[in-house]
Amino acid sequence: MSEATEKRVPLWLLAMITFSGTVGMYIFVPGLPQAAVDLGATTGAMQLTISLYILGLALGQPIYGPLADRFGRRPVLIGGLCLYILAGLVAVLAPNAETLVVARLFQALGGCAGLVLGRAIVRDTSGTKEAAQRLALLNLLVTAGPGLAPLVGSGVTAAGGWRLVLVLLCLLGVANLLFTWRMLPETGQPKGGPVSTLVRDYLRLAGSPVFLGYAICGGCVTTASYAFFGSAPFIFRELDRPPHETGIYLAILVIGISIGNWMASRLIARAKLDQVVAWASLMGVVAVFLLLGVVLAGQLTVAWAMGCMFVFTLGVGTAGPAALAQAISLNPRLTGSASGLYGFMQMVVGSICTALAGLGSDPALSAAMVLAGAGVVGQIAFYTALRGKRHIPAAE
Repeated sequence: MSEATEKRVPLWLLAMITFSGTVGMYIFVPGLPQAAVDLGATTGAMQLTISLYILGLALGQPIYGPLADRFGRRPVLIGGLCLYILAGLVAVLAPNAETLVVARLFQALGGCAGLVLGRAIVRDTSGTKEAAQRLALLNLLVTAGPGLAPLVGSGVTAAGGWRLVLVLLCLLGVANLLFTWRMLPETGQPKGGPVSTLVRDYLRLAGSPVFLGYAICGGCVTTASYAFFGSAPFIFRELDRPPHETGIYLAILVIGISIGNWMASRLIARAKLDQVVAWASLMGVVAVFLLLGVVLAGQLTVAWAMGCMFVFTLGVGTAGPAALAQAISLNPRLTGSASGLYGFMQMVVGSICTALAGLGSDPALSAAMVLAGAGVVGQIAFYTALRGKRHIPAAE
């Protein structure tokens, strides 16, 4: 075990810095109508505060990764948290929609530092299998955070208005900065040397079929679920369920992801990581194709929707940590870069699936088709990674 693995970092701290980025995605959604009225803005302008936040989470991650490999985890994370706090303050005080939109973009660019470096620090301080077990919690936050965020946002907006939501995000950032400053040691090994070497290694990683296979597979078994989370209010409305029940159903699915994470921590100790990814992702594919069949047959009910999606979320929680651990373990010198690029791929997959699920007049059919398509793409990507590994004996 390397010296770095002796630097234990509290998992709750890594969970907090990861959560601060993902919770900001949709926690502001319930406050959009109120903010539009207060700022005299259109609905479209307010929706940019969400879409550009997601874009910021995607674009920032492949930048933070190489920076963390070059300069170390601690200074880059502290810089990201400072940006998150400052942009959050600007958002709280925003006098108009334009300022709010730009502030939210920079808030995301700061918040995504936690997503990248939380994963990298886990890998710095753990072996491959132990990292997969610890990554289960962080995977839960990336996947389920957007599903739970609107519930929190609804309560906060009702209690104190839309600006209070942004105040809470700022306070979360301040707490993370203080805890990071006091409790987080440097877990990486800053490379130094010419930037050209880092760029060359990064491009080699980005072009690796093995890495891309695991990254695309990881996105298809995790953030593809955003397609259902985003469509859930409309799906259950068409099933004649009252709006408040949607939150309950999403909470149940989050529990499914949690159970899957627990299953992953047990299975990873007994089986190879690729075996865990294989059977868990396949389980999710079977579940979403069953959901698609039920929708096409016109037999969709709450029980069918929740049953299929619960099995799917079990697969999400089980396969996600194993795929992530494999992707960021391919080159120990580029753990940060791999984490950033992996997160970028996750957000790209999640954004594409969310956008596609919004097409069509039948939200259940659209969501089911998107999930089924993502499942097929994920399987192809995974077996592409396996084929590539046969030519890289040391990749495991």
